[in-house]
Amino acid sequence: MSRSANRQFNIAPGGCLRGDIRVPGDKSISHRAVMLGAIAGGVTEVQGFLEGDDAMATLAALRALGVHVDGPHAGALQIHGVGLQGLSAPVAALDLGNSGTSMRLFCGLLAGQTFTTELVGDASLMRRPMRRVTDPLAQMGADIRASEAGTAPLSIQPVSSLHGIDYVMPMASAQVKSAVLLAGLYASGRTTVTEPGVTRDHTERMLTALGYPVERDGDQVSLVGQGQLTGGAIDVPADISSAAFFLVGAAIASGSSLTLRNVGLNPTRIGVIEILRRMGARIDIEPVSSAGGEPSGTLHVVSAPLHGIEIPLELVPLAIDEFPVLFIAAACAQGVTTLSGAEELRVKESDRLAVMAEGLTALGVAVEPKADGLMMSGGPIQGGRVHAYGDHRIAMAFAMAGLVAAGPIEISGCAEVDTSFPGFVELAASVGLSISVTEQKE
Repeated sequence: MSRSANRQFNIAPGGCLRGDIRVPGDKSISHRAVMLGAIAGGVTEVQGFLEGDDAMATLAALRALGVHVDGPHAGALQIHGVGLQGLSAPVAALDLGNSGTSMRLFCGLLAGQTFTTELVGDASLMRRPMRRVTDPLAQMGADIRASEAGTAPLSIQPVSSLHGIDYVMPMASAQVKSAVLLAGLYASGRTTVTEPGVTRDHTERMLTALGYPVERDGDQVSLVGQGQLTGGAIDVPADISSAAFFLVGAAIASGSSLTLRNVGLNPTRIGVIEILRRMGARIDIEPVSSAGGEPSGTLHVVSAPLHGIEIPLELVPLAIDEFPVLFIAAACAQGVTTLSGAEELRVKESDRLAVMAEGLTALGVAVEPKADGLMMSGGPIQGGRVHAYGDHRIAMAFAMAGLVAAGPIEISGCAEVDTSFPGFVELAASVGLSISVTEQKE
């Protein structure tokens, strides 16, 4: 997973986005497709798998755990499942690169195994908080050892058994919910998770699609352990988090008209569309058939004047990964946009509130940081230099700002974009973004 440490995006000002494209497959669904396919019985056929660094890290880890996988070939995989009890001890630590989803979900998947596993990652991942996952798993009987700060490396020790729990999550987190449910597959009795707010339900949908009963009752989701998953067909839709960069770019750049094909429209993920529409964006949706329990559709967006809003708290967890590019939309909107209740953004691949505030200020945008959000006034975006600090979503967000900037924008620290969006530069250039890349090997 070595990358250039000094990759820089160079964005020439102006232009618009026009065309008909499909962005890569959904990262969250890709992770879960290979994990659940690995522990299912029989063969799981996956189409649309995201061949980005994060999802490939999950795939490599499963191979190290003894799972045979054919592919990927243009997003197609054939996973030969080993069943719930079929994983085997890896010969070395599992290196999960930059993927927080991989590390947190593997904690749940491996908590009930009969062998020891060590989870490591890159410098950014090794700083990210893991107690939010290891604490509830410990309540189930897991033995996961972390650093004094509660970070990786994580050593998952074998235990005699896990037991189901009723867990009330202190924060809305699909990763925590999924880790507890994955551990619940191996536990005796019932495991129930109560959410404080709506979070992504990809894990529940895919478990159901592979024949494992999951019960949903209001804000609670439950399953009974030690059942069986059955391999099947999974079609991974295009990632709405990746589509979001193009939705915002087309909304803010005058003269834009862009179509995005087969985008995942899971109700727990469409906060970005709702927020943009409330700001005045013109986004039309044509639903298409769902596969593997996930709805999808074709999106068409044309440029329109945007206005500032106070982002509703209930939409925050439904757009948590899209806020970097939503801040670019807010910078182009007339009036003030306010975000609260988003402290989770401080513990992503970077402190996204701090990094976006720094970059927007460098481009002449009026930003007032808050502990759990930002307040920003729309206005002209100047050219300048910003740093993405190795955060893929920060890099791509500032790239779209170049469409309306008064001068060139140089974005350093962009090496991690392939974690979620391989081919971003080429696809963005094909629809009108004036982007080039400078790489300096160390």
